[in-house]
Amino acid sequence: MIMTPRSEEHSSTIRSMQIDSLALGRHAKVTSDVYIDFPADENSAPDLAILREDARKEGKRYSFEDVLLISEVVSTSSARKDYDDCTAKYGRYGIPVYLVVDPYAQEVVLHTQPTGTGYIAAHTHRYGTGKLPIPLADGRTFTLDLDELPRPEPEEGDR
Repeated sequence: MIMTPRSEEHSSTIRSMQIDSLALGRHAKVTSDVYIDFPADENSAPDLAILREDARKEGKRYSFEDVLLISEVVSTSSARKDYDDCTAKYGRYGIPVYLVVDPYAQEVVLHTQPTGTGYIAAHTHRYGTGKLPIPLADGRTFTLDLDELPRPEPEEGDR
């Protein structure tokens, strides 16, 4: 296994979403960078995944059928993959909610209503605009605090 180092923005954004997920309950099934099986496709280890409470591992992994929400945090090297490739893939597999969290654009794109080629609905929400309630297919609500998402530090020349 080869681990690619992530930026501080990437890591702190995932941590912020994990903190928000605690409202789902201490024992809610929320994973980060854990492989999920997508048959006939490359498996994914999303930055954050919220699973059904009754999800059970098949072997060592959860199935895409257990996923209620996936979130990917954009890094400078992953923008095309997160915005395009993952949107098509997660929609094709019927993932009910796909969030693209972009610390550099300081926005979150909420994809819902999956189709065979992506998602019907995509709504963009700016950082700093309050709490974003996201209904999950099991009746719970994941609330992402857009005011608390970390912003990248300005580069030395940008100050």
